[in-house]
Amino acid sequence: MKSLQTGSRRSFLKQAAAVSLGFQGLEALFLRTAFAGVSAAEIPAGFGPLARDPHRIIDLPEGFTYRVVSWAGDPMDDGLVVPGAPDGMAAFSGPDGLTVLIRNHELSPGSDASGFGRQNERLQKIDASRLFDPGFGASPSAGGTTTLHFDTRTGEVKRQFMSLAGTSRNCAGGPTPWDSWLTCEETVQRAGDICEQDHGWVFEVPAAADGLVEPVALKDMGRFNHEAVAVDPESGCVYLTEDRHDGLFYRFIPNVPGELARGGRLQALIFRDRPGADTRNWDEDVQVKTGERIAVAWMDIEDTFSAEDDMRLKGFEAGAARFARGEGMWYGNGSVYFACTNGGPIKKGQIWRYYPSRFEGTPEEKGKPGELELSVESRDAGLIDNADNITVSPWGDLIICEDGSGEQFLVGVTPEGGIYKFGRNATARNSEFAGATFSPDGSTLFVNIQADGITLAITGPWGNRRSA
Repeated sequence: MKSLQTGSRRSFLKQAAAVSLGFQGLEALFLRTAFAGVSAAEIPAGFGPLARDPHRIIDLPEGFTYRVVSWAGDPMDDGLVVPGAPDGMAAFSGPDGLTVLIRNHELSPGSDASGFGRQNERLQKIDASRLFDPGFGASPSAGGTTTLHFDTRTGEVKRQFMSLAGTSRNCAGGPTPWDSWLTCEETVQRAGDICEQDHGWVFEVPAAADGLVEPVALKDMGRFNHEAVAVDPESGCVYLTEDRHDGLFYRFIPNVPGELARGGRLQALIFRDRPGADTRNWDEDVQVKTGERIAVAWMDIEDTFSAEDDMRLKGFEAGAARFARGEGMWYGNGSVYFACTNGGPIKKGQIWRYYPSRFEGTPEEKGKPGELELSVESRDAGLIDNADNITVSPWGDLIICEDGSGEQFLVGVTPEGGIYKFGRNATARNSEFAGATFSPDGSTLFVNIQADGITLAITGPWGNRRSA
């Protein structure tokens, strides 16, 4: 698809009709950019048209290049192989100027794309006590995380290894302010013939880990179909999305900020003046309009282990707001942004922004509550087709990974509401993009092509957007 870059007012208005935007919210949603004397309609979006990649991996704008960081099946430094289905990621500052990249793998027990090999022949190379679920020795859970040390100056991978093992369907997650990755299981599989453990938990992997970490399920953060998390560094509260068509939006208040294993309280978001709100906007009677800022409250979740996987159903009955497949989430500029993959009237996606209270997680927040805003709602799959993982770029644009039908794109949203295509999956499978994240030095965008098991490092003239 041709890039949607234009400086014309006609094109901008056509775009605005196809994607409903809370423009006031978007101006604050990202870092403000000064365009003195220039109207929003005259500001070009993006980096220009996409150029065809002769190697059929990813089409990018002129001037951008990519490097394949790793493929599923590549040997790693610990004797395992790179697992398949790479998903959520985050990048951290490492030693000697290196970037530490932690990457999820959305694999189920018995997958032949496991890091242990097709027949689990490499299992003996790791400490079996570091497997969360060994699967009775026959079907160890194949998900988990891998850690890569990458040099953005040379484009070289220095080492890569398994850092969490024996978990299942690690989908997304999120970075913490204390330099760790929270990885989420998108499954509620129970212990039984295949699994030794119940699944559906969040685990923590420090960026400084030098091998397999001890797999500690953060059970107070709830057992449900997890997707992503984001941490408010001011309050220490953790926010969580649920990948269900009728999911909730959660908040975890830790007993000790930064020490999640010491437990805390799990809560679900409520519209303060509209209990039981349905935010999906699937019906003709739209309940939430773009740009509307809604005061919220939070209700405690009592049964966080949810043996029957009915936490979201009980929560909605008690007044919690309902969301359409909460997926990717990112913290930045004092706010939490999250995507609902099939929200909106054509079920092609919504982007929400949560403004935490300055008294977040304390009794005083009742007088100064947090607010929620629907910032983007897709009305045209040609612009945004099922937003999944998201990140905020160093210059303020939102970068969205699509997980829709047909061609898959990396989509940018500017502070002024401009929509542009930054990358197109040029592989034969048209797989989803996942795990978009920028290196701490801002030079490199890392992203996965999930079905092909590819992790990419993209560099180029990012300054064209910064200078805008």
